[in-house]
Amino acid sequence: MNRSPKLSVLAAAAVGLLASGAAGAAKWDMPLAYPASNFHSENAAAFAACVGKSTGGKLEIATHPGGSLFKGNEIKRAVQTGQAQIGERLLSAHQNENALFGIDSQPFLATSFKDAERLWEIARPAMQKLLDSQNLVYLYSVPWPPQGLYVKKAVDSAADLKGIKFRAYNATTAKMAELTGMIPTQVEAAELTQAFSTGVVESMITSGATGNDSKIWEHVSHFYTVDAWLPRNTVMANKAAWNGLDEATRKAVTDCAAQAAKNGYEKAVAYTDMTLEGLRKGGMTVAPPSDKLKADLQEVGKVIIDEWLKGAGPEAKEVVDKFRGN
Repeated sequence: MNRSPKLSVLAAAAVGLLASGAAGAAKWDMPLAYPASNFHSENAAAFAACVGKSTGGKLEIATHPGGSLFKGNEIKRAVQTGQAQIGERLLSAHQNENALFGIDSQPFLATSFKDAERLWEIARPAMQKLLDSQNLVYLYSVPWPPQGLYVKKAVDSAADLKGIKFRAYNATTAKMAELTGMIPTQVEAAELTQAFSTGVVESMITSGATGNDSKIWEHVSHFYTVDAWLPRNTVMANKAAWNGLDEATRKAVTDCAAQAAKNGYEKAVAYTDMTLEGLRKGGMTVAPPSDKLKADLQEVGKVIIDEWLKGAGPEAKEVVDKFRGN
């Protein structure tokens, strides 16, 4: 049954009030885009358990992985409108709303865990302010492993990519496809397996983690460790739901969020080598890019960042300048 956002908000509020009044506890739904076995989803489940324990059951968070409650591209809007009280989203997918959302996915800007964390620390105050303006409360963020290139064949240069159907999940990947002559197609994580098995896409840039989750070796043969960027999943709450919590409960959530950020980072680092080994065991060729391919992609990255900065607001420019030491 389709319901209007307004009715959904009212229904969610009514359910929340009933739960709170009847049992003295609040219950939040937390949609997740990735499978339950993905480390982000596991980390979110641990965060939810931490909240339940720390609040003595005063706030219960139910996670819904794999796009089962809302698809990835629906999650941010669902939390903004109160259809879900909390959710996790790849914010770079919303770069069209504000350039700052794409800060973590600019090609070859931050290519290591250390640099990605430094970039995020610089960007976080502006990101929190932006989310607040959209009725959202920032809780925590966790990086993905470095992004690599999946293809069905060996490639030695950008010219070898021309004409390949490419999975785009944000403005950066769509632009990268355009500049290399690939054909971009928007595909959410939960739809990856179907998209590859039906030939909708033939290539993508993403982490070894996503490749393992989708058993991508059944569809492609090569993974190049181009380390293009380290995008992030960010967990945010609906502002009204957040303000409805008492001070002690908010502190418990904040403490659990800080722990989730730490645990998630450690999981991402540990997961990187493990997932690459998983791709090898699946029969894939895992290798660094050729010098030519690396140089071609870095040149594409420079074009993308320069174009992005021209359209970005002062906050995004300030973040990049500070990160680069300008």
